[in-house]
Amino acid sequence: MKRRLASAVRGFVSFAWNDRLSGVAALVLVSLLLLSLIGPYLPLGDPEGIGAGPRLAPPSLEFPLGTDELGRSYLPRLIRGISATFLLATTAVMVTAIIGGVTGMLSAYKGGFFDGLVVRIADIFFAFPIVLTGLLVTAIVGPGTLSVLAVIASATLPMFIRLVRSVTLGIAARGFVTAAEVAGASTTRVLIVHLLPNIMGATVIQLTYAISIGMLIEGVLSFLGIGVQPPHASLGSLLRQGVLYLTVAPWMVFSSGFLLTLAILSINLLGDGLRDAIDPLRDRALR
Repeated sequence: MKRRLASAVRGFVSFAWNDRLSGVAALVLVSLLLLSLIGPYLPLGDPEGIGAGPRLAPPSLEFPLGTDELGRSYLPRLIRGISATFLLATTAVMVTAIIGGVTGMLSAYKGGFFDGLVVRIADIFFAFPIVLTGLLVTAIVGPGTLSVLAVIASATLPMFIRLVRSVTLGIAARGFVTAAEVAGASTTRVLIVHLLPNIMGATVIQLTYAISIGMLIEGVLSFLGIGVQPPHASLGSLLRQGVLYLTVAPWMVFSSGFLLTLAILSINLLGDGLRDAIDPLRDRALR
């Protein structure tokens, strides 16, 4: 186990060194993750401390990112917003990756009626716009984190189903899978031993893109007021709050918008680098 972990770390360091842009993106992403984890324990002030300073005060030594309309220090609220956005997007995407991966593999391997049913359900999910889905979910369960999780899941689940199904269809026709079936291997063994290791690369790449999509969905829903609700904070809700005071406190919009853009861009660049590392001939064939 230790050898595998050490090998994985060396492989990631080598990948980051060879692909400098992806390495910078990974460094930025890790920094944001660490900040979201240790931020609440840093002596930056209480994010809910109403009246900690003057209302809408500009950035200063005491308040590095200024204060909001209630006199709360904006820096600890921004750190809490990063944590909430990462947590919501990652939680929803990890769940849909597992469900979508298993469903996609079974659909491609079994085929028949079950495959057709899964494909039609995925098409139905794709047919609904994200904002419309958010409004529908909000009308049923109300605004809040549960609505955000449900909308992210509904948007990313068909992505994993389609991707895993497509990759599995190509692998299931290979000779080693046929040999395993002839040898009497069970469906579970074929899926876990022969198919799963061969789709992990594509799934990990899709996972990075799905997390960036989840963060964008959280930002949109919270900006519209149907996502994370006060007094809790996310990057989307902070951006919505800052727009109300754009002319008198522009730092509120710029800081939250910049961090959301930086996080999404870093994840996408890291995903591009992973794609090129896993399938290096993909782009070379076009040259």
